[in-house]
Amino acid sequence: MQELPVINRTQELYEAVSKITCKLPALQQRTIGKRLENSILLLLELLIMAKHAPSAHKGAYLVKASAQAEIVQFQLRILMNQKLANETTLHQLQAKVAEIGRMLGGWRKSVQ
Repeated sequence: MQELPVINRTQELYEAVSKITCKLPALQQRTIGKRLENSILLLLELLIMAKHAPSAHKGAYLVKASAQAEIVQFQLRILMNQKLANETTLHQLQAKVAEIGRMLGGWRKSVQ
């Protein structure tokens, strides 16, 4: 089965973030690193739930997914503010999250 592009982008985001979080100092790895990874996994879960939900319920999952994408964006900003990872890489990841957000917005408009 062909995956939706937004799901593929989110999976790519997770893979890139996991490479960063494994290089964090131990304390940050267990705190912000783990939270960031779990947030992206929850975003993936919400996207898959929306994909399979009946039309009447897709919107609710997409609203939750949009909020979750914003949380991921915020957590990436924390990594950047604390200078825990390469700033250029974090900017690229934030651009990927912004792209995911735009894709979600388009999906939400098509559902309404």
